[in-house]
Amino acid sequence: MSILVVGSVAFDSVKTPFGEKDHILGGAATYFSVAASFFSDVAIVGVVGDDFGPEQEKVFHQRRIDISGIERIQGQRSFHWRGEYGFDLNVAHTLDTRLNVFADFRPKLTDRLKDSPFIFLANIQPQLQREVRTQMRRPSLVAADTMNYWIENTREELLETLKTVDLLIINDSEARELAGEPNLIRAAKRILEMGPKRLVVKRGEYGAAMFGNGSYFSSPAYPLDDVFDPTGAGDSFAGGFMGYLAAAGRSDEATMRRAMIYGSIMASYNVQEFSCERMLRLTHEEINQRFSDLRAMTHFEDGEAPRRRI
Repeated sequence: MSILVVGSVAFDSVKTPFGEKDHILGGAATYFSVAASFFSDVAIVGVVGDDFGPEQEKVFHQRRIDISGIERIQGQRSFHWRGEYGFDLNVAHTLDTRLNVFADFRPKLTDRLKDSPFIFLANIQPQLQREVRTQMRRPSLVAADTMNYWIENTREELLETLKTVDLLIINDSEARELAGEPNLIRAAKRILEMGPKRLVVKRGEYGAAMFGNGSYFSSPAYPLDDVFDPTGAGDSFAGGFMGYLAAAGRSDEATMRRAMIYGSIMASYNVQEFSCERMLRLTHEEINQRFSDLRAMTHFEDGEAPRRRI
């Protein structure tokens, strides 16, 4: 089955302890779509300026991603984010954000895209997320992302949007802030009461956790000794996760648990180079190898706990 992602296609300028690059392709919809394209057909709805040209289009064409839903605004610039990471790569320091064409973004969906069975509402204004959701005809699964800015400044709009989605994918600090609860387990329970049937919490180098009504699953991050640039890791995780679900065509517990592993794998490749560079060279054999590695790392035999002799 196919996926529709609505979100940012942007340019990033990124500095890490291991290198620096200026004006490279980024944006939530970009990272998500490239990761998801290894499993399913993907279409993007977004907006760019006239600085988005053939070089950027080539990235999407290489992965056979449908960009017909990307609106182009002549005479204006695309969304641009400038950030820096210290040695704690879990924390991004925003130096400059220029919304440019993204400031007036209003998603436009064709009739064909309204029939998409799997929807990912990337990190955009909650009201826009809800407007997209109301246009969808019979989606099988609707997932959404959000961030602290929307939690703090448009909370009521966000709460209305959460009532309309099946799955929320956010990081651990956002989950605690949204719920107003420092304990992640209690925070997850409160968020599930807000509307989503499931919550996936991204925890960076510590992996991810999935909460449902009466269910819990945790997956580790793939251990790496060459993390280079974490920009887009969360969106790559979401792309791998949703891509696998769309390929399977179902969202039962077992399938969603496997999807968590594939999400972690796609994120692990994304962080090894700037932008989507590593994922664009990725093969299915490499994905399957890391899946086997993670399965071996987390496998243990059943057995009784040893008893102390009295």
